[in-house]
Amino acid sequence: MHNPLLKFFRSKIYTALLLLILVLFIGILGFKIIADYTWIDAIYMTVITITTVGFEEVNPLDNTAKIFTVFLILSSVVIVGYAISIITEYILSRNNLEDIKQRKMQKEIEAMKNHIIICGFGRNGKQAASKLRTYNKPFVIIEKDKEIIERLQEESVPFVLGNANEDETLIEAGIERASTLISALPSDADNLFVVLSARQINSKMTIISRASQETSYNKLKLAGANNVILPDKIGGDHMASLVVIPDLIEFIDNLGIVGEQNINVEEVKVEQLYNAKIVKTIRELDLRKKTGCTVIGFKDTNGEYIVNPEADTRLVPGSKIVVLGRPEQIETLNSEYNIA
Repeated sequence: MHNPLLKFFRSKIYTALLLLILVLFIGILGFKIIADYTWIDAIYMTVITITTVGFEEVNPLDNTAKIFTVFLILSSVVIVGYAISIITEYILSRNNLEDIKQRKMQKEIEAMKNHIIICGFGRNGKQAASKLRTYNKPFVIIEKDKEIIERLQEESVPFVLGNANEDETLIEAGIERASTLISALPSDADNLFVVLSARQINSKMTIISRASQETSYNKLKLAGANNVILPDKIGGDHMASLVVIPDLIEFIDNLGIVGEQNINVEEVKVEQLYNAKIVKTIRELDLRKKTGCTVIGFKDTNGEYIVNPEADTRLVPGSKIVVLGRPEQIETLNSEYNIA
């Protein structure tokens, strides 16, 4: 159950309980003073009057006491009925299937660590989620459109309903434990605000933001984004490349096709491949023989990339390699070295 709804029900239940206690107090005091009952008899008469069980009075009542009893019965019927309806509605709401699923999903999100948060589930957000799903990367969607949320519920995708601009929503998505945030909102201003908020909450995480205007690029970088993607610019470059080098672009596109277990390129940390205390070369590692994958790239500890590295390249700790292979070869690589 969402917090606002829970608070709403709690406030109504507290009101109902307060009214019940007030009626009980007035009844006990009234029977004590008006009917001159003992405290035990006053409590007994008040309880049987409020619950309308129909027992006889302890002692005969005079007219004043009878009038007081009538008003006590009428007020208690209304208040008890109100309390029962509120409690029943609260129980039914808490047992609602959607609320149970939501609580279960929130527990799953709270248990996540080093996951990815995707803000916005538009075209870019969907593509990002699809790619992450292919690589079995855990992610959480933040979306404020209830219609989109309903579809996510059907697909059992972890989500948080809310505005990504709000710190509470980001915290609910586990931003303090996340490794990466992808801000794919349609508005550059919204993306800028999300990047600023995310960077303040988690200074170590990687932040990737979408931008519609080139003028927003530097602003988003200054706000704390590690990478800024301009979809329109990439799309235009891609279309032009299809004219200039169509076969090469088609080949590269096939490498990046998103599908079930359809991964052709993988980036691997050196430490995942062997005990890096004793430095090996690409030749000594011999991934081609063990998995069928070919090393096509190397990233050193300074972040510099080398395309088609030499076989004698030393795989020092902190460096990474990029391998190319068919989906089944990549799967062999992942299982052979237990790469998550």
